[in-house]
Amino acid sequence: MTKNIKELEQEEEELSRAVRSSAQQISQAGLGAFAKAQQEGGRAGGREFTRLVRDGSELQKRARQVEDATDTVARKAERSSRRASGTWGKLEQVFEERVARALATIGVPARSEMEALNHRIDELERMVAELAGEHLRQAAEVSTKAARKPAAKAAAKAPAKTSAAKPAARRSAGKTRSAAE
Repeated sequence: MTKNIKELEQEEEELSRAVRSSAQQISQAGLGAFAKAQQEGGRAGGREFTRLVRDGSELQKRARQVEDATDTVARKAERSSRRASGTWGKLEQVFEERVARALATIGVPARSEMEALNHRIDELERMVAELAGEHLRQAAEVSTKAARKPAAKAAAKAPAKTSAAKPAARRSAGKTRSAAE
């Protein structure tokens, strides 16, 4: 179909060139005839001039017919082009639908299904990140609590040792004094 439209456009352009060329030749012939009629003058020249005007009028009618035909061809080519573009759009849509059905038949997911899956994956990743953050926070709290317990036990035991160590230190200090005395 596209090939026919291109061929019509080429033919239209060639016809348009031919019409322009013919119109130019006709104009030149008319000027030449007018010049000839002026040179001959008189009655014989008048009859010749009248005949040339009549022939020129007929050629002008033919040129108009060719121009009208050119315009008609151009309008038809434009309509054909518009119809073809609409037809191609419909053909493309039918092709896409058939391909989509064939892919669905063999189990290939559609674009919308893939987009929904990607959205779900994003949502799950966000949830996992939240849970991981919560888990890390809880683990940090547990380790902080665990670190506090031995420190508390050590603090509770340390004063007892210190009080027991003080009398022993006093005793040894007392012995040192008695030995010195």
